[in-house]
Amino acid sequence: MKSAEDRNGKPGSSFPSSPDGGEHRNQAVLGRAFVLIAGFAAVEIIGGILSNSLTLLADAGHMVLDAAALGLAWGALRLSRRPATARLTYGHHRVQVLAAFLNGLALALLVLWILKEAFERFMAPQAMAPLPALIVATIGLIVNLIAYRWLGHGNDNINVQAAALHVLGDLLGSLAAITAALTVHFTGWTRVDPLLALVIAAILTRGTWRVLKGSGHLLLQGAPNPVSTDDLRAALAATPGVIDVHQLHVWGLTAERPVATLHAHIADEADGQGVTAALKTTLREKFGVAHSTIQLERGECPDRTLARSIRP
Repeated sequence: MKSAEDRNGKPGSSFPSSPDGGEHRNQAVLGRAFVLIAGFAAVEIIGGILSNSLTLLADAGHMVLDAAALGLAWGALRLSRRPATARLTYGHHRVQVLAAFLNGLALALLVLWILKEAFERFMAPQAMAPLPALIVATIGLIVNLIAYRWLGHGNDNINVQAAALHVLGDLLGSLAAITAALTVHFTGWTRVDPLLALVIAAILTRGTWRVLKGSGHLLLQGAPNPVSTDDLRAALAATPGVIDVHQLHVWGLTAERPVATLHAHIADEADGQGVTAALKTTLREKFGVAHSTIQLERGECPDRTLARSIRP
């Protein structure tokens, strides 16, 4: 029986604890977006009070929540750069997944809040000063477009995606505020605001479910996309010298950092070191699994024998 440990795909090296270039870019983008959104949230609160616009104040509340979400996402990425310790041997990478899940929960609460406000305003319409609200909402739309482009432009990090959905909610809120201000100014019909809020809630619900499902899957140690355990098992079993692959477990520190452990039953005449190297090459090059632990076995697997002995 023989075990081997691969760290970042290079024998003798340590598992990567510092982020790659993509994580550096994500952290910088989140930091810029946080400053932009938090700064304008203060402006929108002042504008909402001066114009007595509940629509702007509601949208300002969205932006304050989203600024907090961006700050949380930024802090999670920064924390994930800390090196591994004796108690956190994988480092702090999982903080990103936890932050994404918390952001998803915050989005769910935001959707519920929008639904509540929409119902109350539909039943009891609120007066508003449309022109000041229109000016502030238009500036807010520009600010949110900039932030959303930073966060959502081709980024596949689940933490950044969660933050982008928050900004999307603000962007839609700005559009709703503009539409509501124009409608109230020209027609005086105030119920347009809660109707548009329902549209925003429907759009955000879909994105919220995607974030919660993806981050929850990783927190439950599920295999990250696009890794297929069936394809992985078949590819590893086809390695020369390998008879069978079992006890295969694949999970992700983050969506971009899959990890695998497995037992490989090999032929008696097979070269253990060569088989290990071939298995790690397959994991790294075909499936993007840079960190793996492989246990080589000849003959009966002790874990299988133990499982049969305790079976009722």
